[in-house]
Amino acid sequence: MRIGILQTGQSPDMLRAEMGDYPDMFATLLAGRGLEFRTYHVEAMEFPKDVHECEGWLITGSRHGAYEDHPFIKPLEAFIRSAYAAKVPLVGICFGHQIIAQALGGKVERFRDGWSVGPTDYDFDGETLTMNAWHRDQVTEKPAEATCIGTSDFCENAALVYGDRAFTVQAHPEFGDAFVDGLMRTRGKGLVPDDLMAAATDRLGQPNSSALVADRIAAFFKQPRNS
Repeated sequence: MRIGILQTGQSPDMLRAEMGDYPDMFATLLAGRGLEFRTYHVEAMEFPKDVHECEGWLITGSRHGAYEDHPFIKPLEAFIRSAYAAKVPLVGICFGHQIIAQALGGKVERFRDGWSVGPTDYDFDGETLTMNAWHRDQVTEKPAEATCIGTSDFCENAALVYGDRAFTVQAHPEFGDAFVDGLMRTRGKGLVPDDLMAAATDRLGQPNSSALVADRIAAFFKQPRNS
């Protein structure tokens, strides 16, 4: 199954050579699950010609806010609505989670309580899943079509599902602990409170649920759908 990765940001220059860019991380996360990938750098205005060019779409994280005025935002929202209407499955991670919600009528804001960083526990219908987080924006109002399936004390709408059309997660299952440590060193200082980064550092190296979330993403893409 061919999945188009819609790249909406880039990993820091200082980390990219060693740890790869966001599409590389998703290819690693989802390896061995019957998926192949093609990347479109939509942040640089490289868009697919048609929503059926791939059999599913995955929207990455980004340092940008979904509510900001960047040239790629409106075309990406239009593409999301077209893919959704055509029943081509969408998966969104962090910024991808937010932009899908915004495109479909939800609201995204910079959260009043600040940042979530590093290993974080989420309640998925009674099952605790641990993933790395790196965000201060959140979906504060979900679209009418969305059902919340994952939450935490800090992030109410941490995972959303839109029937069989979209599955989105606020956290970063594709971020390994070494990359999160790198983000704290290269982007965090002076931006994320020191106590939050210290608490995140203390949890790095503990087991997480990235493989389970990868299984859920792959299963969502591959599930049977009515035409």
